[in-house]
Amino acid sequence: MQKSRLVNIMPTDHEFMEMALVEARGAALNNEVPIGAVVAFEGRVVGRGRNMVEELNDPTAHAEILALREAAHNLDRWRLTDCTLYVTLEPCAMCLGACYAARIDRLVYGAASPKFGALGSAVELRGTEKLNHRLELRGGVHSEEAAKLLKEFFQEKSQRLGRG
Repeated sequence: MQKSRLVNIMPTDHEFMEMALVEARGAALNNEVPIGAVVAFEGRVVGRGRNMVEELNDPTAHAEILALREAAHNLDRWRLTDCTLYVTLEPCAMCLGACYAARIDRLVYGAASPKFGALGSAVELRGTEKLNHRLELRGGVHSEEAAKLLKEFFQEKSQRLGRG
């Protein structure tokens, strides 16, 4: 009889992005722009965030920033090396800067952000030679679902304001 082996199955980029989408849906329920983020370390989530700008009256309360703060707290270190940030929308300049400051190794995002995206959609801020940190990037993971959440949110908001 053959012995069975335990296999440690790590969540995939798609599974972590699905978790970020749950956070985005939670933001929408609170009338926040539906963007969600999770930070993963060694196959587990160590930080979660959803946009809370309106709720906290804080222009820096973006999903990415809140997820990075929680991860730093949970890991008891500000350098988040060996971590991956999953976010449903291409980060803005502030959030991309926070990723570099936190030394995130990987950044995986869903939809492009033509108005604010700092990875080439609006401006290009990635990987200049002057930065002392390199970031592995992957875009387009669950991009259709992330874009749909945003589109529906803004359509509904526009209708409530009598613009649609």
